[in-house]
Amino acid sequence: MRDFQYIDNAYSHGMQRISYIELDGRPAFKMAIHRSGDKYYLYTAHFWHSGLSVVDITDPTNPRFVRFIEGPPNTFTLQVQIAEGKMITSMEKIPEEWGGDTTKPFSEGFLIWDLSDPESPQQLGHYRTGGLGTHRNYYDGGRYVHATALPQGYDGHIYQIVDISDPANPREVSRWWRTGQWLAGGEGGVPFGTFLHGGAYVMGDRAYLPYSAGGFVILDISDVTAPKLVSDLPFSPPFQAFISVHTSRPLSRRPLVVVNSEAIEEMGNEPLGYAGIVDVSDERAPRLVSLFPQPIPPKELGISTFYDRPGRFGPHNQHQWQNQDVLHNDEDLVFLTYFNAGLRVYDISNERKPVEIACFIPADPKERKGPLPKTGLVTQSEDVLVDNRGNIFVSDKNHGVFVLGLDKGA
Repeated sequence: MRDFQYIDNAYSHGMQRISYIELDGRPAFKMAIHRSGDKYYLYTAHFWHSGLSVVDITDPTNPRFVRFIEGPPNTFTLQVQIAEGKMITSMEKIPEEWGGDTTKPFSEGFLIWDLSDPESPQQLGHYRTGGLGTHRNYYDGGRYVHATALPQGYDGHIYQIVDISDPANPREVSRWWRTGQWLAGGEGGVPFGTFLHGGAYVMGDRAYLPYSAGGFVILDISDVTAPKLVSDLPFSPPFQAFISVHTSRPLSRRPLVVVNSEAIEEMGNEPLGYAGIVDVSDERAPRLVSLFPQPIPPKELGISTFYDRPGRFGPHNQHQWQNQDVLHNDEDLVFLTYFNAGLRVYDISNERKPVEIACFIPADPKERKGPLPKTGLVTQSEDVLVDNRGNIFVSDKNHGVFVLGLDKGA
């Protein structure tokens, strides 16, 4: 079994801890990084607080908390994307089981911000879906936001392309959905778990959609007003249905897409999750060519598998470059959070044989900040982002942000 370092109740292999960002007691979730001159800034959304935190990470060994920007009440503001000096932040209705109050109003859609003053973002516009809002969106610059949206009349989230060239008046250009989702149009609904969850990933005139139980979907968006299906690849069954495909990240130098599910039920009370690689050299017939090895717990935890720990175990978020110079771009490496198994780093230089080369499992939190996990207060690593200096940022349901680095040679 691999040797682990054990420092401050955290486990690591091939990684070092650089610092920790407390975020004034608000647990972090999705993150984005912006560079202004010689300064680097981290913008992080939160799980149990509506709003956004700004942190100066120019010196990663000594991050400076700048401010918290209050969000609208009774609203999830879970996701943030930054490109070309603009920031896109999502808003959606909070499910009741996550703390939402169904008797009170909420905000929805996404906000567009100007980062000319990186420490004091200024709102430029607000896109509204007319429904329950957006969950995970994609923006890599230019005029279009690729939204994961739930407009009125649909069974689950769908894909929308929104023109923000006039930020004060954003407008929908087109939408695409799985047959059955458009209830208001007379369609009859879709099987459990068929909805767009993770954000699209756009490369050239293709949009790669992680459509949960609806599979891995490739769309032709050469005409942004009329997306067309190229192909899809089902993953459920045999894998879990609810978020069977959470992320689909295409590589730019090889015809490959790294895909993964999202663990949902705690302590493994669901079909198997996975992370793997899809070959799209023939994009009309994508094929799964490998699966990542399952993380193995250190012996000090006293468990045989991570399913024996409280909380969720399984993949969640990948680091995604998204054509941003401020972010790390090494397509031979995959940085992937695994909830109670922390962060895992894989070498995929041989796409047929992914190999884990490093990992970091934070110490379990001492203070509960939100209702999850239900089965016990353990680490639940959520999102990961790596800047172009090699600093790795990892968020958690009940922690702030851990700043890490790969050991040389890892």
